Amino acid sequence: MTGIVESCERVRSRTGQPRSRRPRVAPSLVVAGLVLSCGPQEPSRSAWAPDADEQGHTAPSDATRAANRAFGEALPLADPRDFEDAERGLVAREPLVRILTETGEVAWDTGAYAFQEGAAPDSVNPSLWRQARLNNLHGLYEVTEGVHQVRGYDLSNMTIIQGEEGWIVVDPLTSKETAAAALAFARRELGERPITAIILTHSHVDHFGGILAALPDREARQGVRIIAPAGFMEEATSENVMAGIAMGRRASFMYGRRLARSRRGHVGSGLGKSPAFGRIGIAAPTELVGRTPQEELIDGVRFVFQYAPESEAPAELTFYLPDKKAFCGAEIVSHTMHNLYTLRGAKVRDALRWSGYIDEAIELFEGVEVMFASHHWPMWGNERIVEYLKRQRD
Repeated sequence: MTGIVESCERVRSRTGQPRSRRPRVAPSLVVAGLVLSCGPQEPSRSAWAPDADEQGHTAPSDATRAANRAFGEALPLADPRDFEDAERGLVAREPLVRILTETGEVAWDTGAYAFQEGAAPDSVNPSLWRQARLNNLHGLYEVTEGVHQVRGYDLSNMTIIQGEEGWIVVDPLTSKETAAAALAFARRELGERPITAIILTHSHVDHFGGILAALPDREARQGVRIIAPAGFMEEATSENVMAGIAMGRRASFMYGRRLARSRRGHVGSGLGKSPAFGRIGIAAPTELVGRTPQEELIDGVRFVFQYAPESEAPAELTFYLPDKKAFCGAEIVSHTMHNLYTLRGAKVRDALRWSGYIDEAIELFEGVEVMFASHHWPMWGNERIVEYLKRQRD
């Protein structure tokens, strides 16, 4: 097991920014997402435009207002089905999710987006506003019998599958702090159960960085199966170490880290609100998925894995639970348009291979009745899911 922890101060010492105090922990691996934990700096008020708000953001131009209005008129924004799906199966919800790091910094705060109510303001694309409101819905949800998700505690979802002896945790979020909060919330509602296996669907940090919350000590790690796609460690290292500092700087712009949370500032990131800002770790897999189909029995639950490398991530997998007719699409499908190139500089994705994996999933898992993923909300019903997968593929 390799822990990854680095303070904002240590990052700044390497990037030429001032360091106010010594780093609390020396890292064994640098993760690009940690650069995002360095807080925003207030711009000089003298540089603000006359129509700027209290954070310095200017008012939308007439052209922006007209473009946003025309965009909204071309979409079925009033269709309630996504909101119905996003709230289906709600088990429990905390009114406010505010998670702090050990040093008192904010790792996650749903209250920062409380302003997102009603129709879209003229400063925001109406589709982004609608997506942001959907991503505000947080809580513990039952997807189908024996499968739950904690959503809205990070950029990504944590999925919990009930096995014979304990829990199979899929994608333990970005940071130790948010993963610990999500697990604690699930245990309060579902009862105490040991973690028997962890599935890491792909090599992006928002799907493995919180693993130290699931495996906090040597005793907790004993006998836990950690399953990931072939190439996981190589790709996690390639993206987060070799290109870590440069990618982290770019990611701070991509995710709007320095923007105020407001109608003229940060609204959301499409996939979710933003990455969590906290302590990040990693664990080497005990088993790899390297072929399709690959059948495994994990804590009494039957899995059929699909190996999907060089798609949304260089190392990625999806899986099907045949006894539940439930498909986990990982991140090869989500309720957004696909990124073939990311602003933070991840490897360019192969659109043809990616679409091929979605097509393969349609054929492999033709009996699917429930579909969930590493972001956003699930869908139910074979006909609707297949239509959705085909549109995503195309």
